[in-house]
Amino acid sequence: MAKRVFLLVVLALALPGVALSATVKVRVEGKTRTLFAPTPVTVTATDALDALEQASILGEFYYHVTVTGFGPYVDQIGRYPGSGSSGWVFKVDNASPPIGADKIVLKDGDSVLWYYATFGPNGGPPTLQLNPAPGGCYVARAFDDSGKATAVSNLVLHVGLHRSMTVKPSQKVCPGAHKGLLVRATADGAVRSNALQ
Repeated sequence: MAKRVFLLVVLALALPGVALSATVKVRVEGKTRTLFAPTPVTVTATDALDALEQASILGEFYYHVTVTGFGPYVDQIGRYPGSGSSGWVFKVDNASPPIGADKIVLKDGDSVLWYYATFGPNGGPPTLQLNPAPGGCYVARAFDDSGKATAVSNLVLHVGLHRSMTVKPSQKVCPGAHKGLLVRATADGAVRSNALQ
């Protein structure tokens, strides 16, 4: 027994660069539509770039990585390459990490969102997240690059393809009967939310 424990300790010390995989949720929002998983899909990944790779395998979509002096950079997902002040970025748990996608170590339960964004003087667009609330209700929130709740204008809850209602951020909304219909949120200048049923 002592030999096994000793061997495990030696292995742990000898392999410090080996990252452990985590079970995470991933979603990819494109320039004009959702590219992968309106309702986030669970994958096993070591970092945000690996989460994109797993999503690409499952969703059979193209992405391209350019290696730069700062590390790998995702310069295209689907049909749209980045250009000028627009391009592909990611968030983990609603915040943009200050490190590259290959450097962030994911942990079980993290949510990874890859999305196309146009950047301005205040950073990227807010991202929306839709959460379920008791009684068939929902709460939509917007997050800035640092993961803090932020204001958005014209927040709309969409129920299926034909019903929508303007709502206030962080307000509980109960859309009534909607069995089998996807519900998601949009807002002016923001990245679409995840979808829920």
